[in-house]
Amino acid sequence: MSEEVIVKYCSPTLAGLKTGSLFTCSYTRRSEVNNFLKKLNLSLGCKGIRFVPLRFKNKKALIYAYRPASLSSDITNKEAELLLTKRGYSTNNCGKCLARLIKRLSEGDEFPHEIGLFLGYPVDDVKGFIENKAACAKCVGCWKVYGDEDRAQKLFHQYRKCTRIYEKLWSEGKTLQKLAVAK
Repeated sequence: MSEEVIVKYCSPTLAGLKTGSLFTCSYTRRSEVNNFLKKLNLSLGCKGIRFVPLRFKNKKALIYAYRPASLSSDITNKEAELLLTKRGYSTNNCGKCLARLIKRLSEGDEFPHEIGLFLGYPVDDVKGFIENKAACAKCVGCWKVYGDEDRAQKLFHQYRKCTRIYEKLWSEGKTLQKLAVAK
């Protein structure tokens, strides 16, 4: 697992623009992944960023990079809270929410669509995705949009621009510690 992968897939989260990001990495031993994440958490925890493995399957780890403060705010939004509660989540505690998400990911091959709320996607878009079974979106970018298309397009542009800038800075020698914004 390399820090370059984190820059590629998590730049908007590192910059404080997005609640969370997901990426996968191949591994030989789980301990390699856990040790790498432990180092990342020690290095970036002071910036308000955490990394947790959500699933280990077929020698691939699904990693969640997130900002606990942003996640706490996102999941206590009334609409998000209702959607998550219907799916067995306890929204008064981020740790319990993450534990439930990990359990949902282990229950089967289907991805729990409410995961969009953990990534900072708008509630209307997550609800629309679930209700429409991923069909009839207004547009597609980082996610499928069912609500405010203009706002989503602006966010997509902002996330792409952030990633380009961070990849450039990374290639020039900036460290993750320097790239991560304290929030």
